[in-house]
Amino acid sequence: MQSPEQAPAADQPFALVGTFDTPAALVHACEALRDQGYEKFDAHTPFPVHGLDRAMGMKASKVAWITLGAGLMGGLGGFALQMWTQGVDYPQNISGKPFFAFQAYVPVTFEATILCAALGTFLGMWALNRLPELFHPVHQAKHFPKVSDDKFLVSIEASDQKFERRKTAELLAGLGAKDVEEVAP
Repeated sequence: MQSPEQAPAADQPFALVGTFDTPAALVHACEALRDQGYEKFDAHTPFPVHGLDRAMGMKASKVAWITLGAGLMGGLGGFALQMWTQGVDYPQNISGKPFFAFQAYVPVTFEATILCAALGTFLGMWALNRLPELFHPVHQAKHFPKVSDDKFLVSIEASDQKFERRKTAELLAGLGAKDVEEVAP
């Protein structure tokens, strides 16, 4: 019989999942995994846990930059459209006002900025979160339904460079995981 490290790749699980009872235990486990050099792991919680992103070593989100870029493009686009249509394409001299009366462009420019920033944020979040994802193997874990109630899970993907079936399972158990299970791909 082969040891778990010598098992062929076809026998490899998708991930190992450890169940924790408290947010503090989850944060401690994530810090330890980060410090051990694991990169492809995720935490599943029933509510936001403050400090978890720092414990996991996550980088700052790119959503703010996407929102800024989309808002600037929308605002500049709305302003340029008004300037072109009212000053170049179809200029009309109304009551002696100049063709470039930018004060009248402010409401449309503001609305175009807000609209494009909101759409950019929505689409950027979908793209960065790889949505829609209708199925994920970790959802098959025995305790995953309890994540929406009172349990906290850590999943470590087998594609992580540090992943070794036995050692990773022992590490999770040593960090206080109440139940460690393999999840099939």
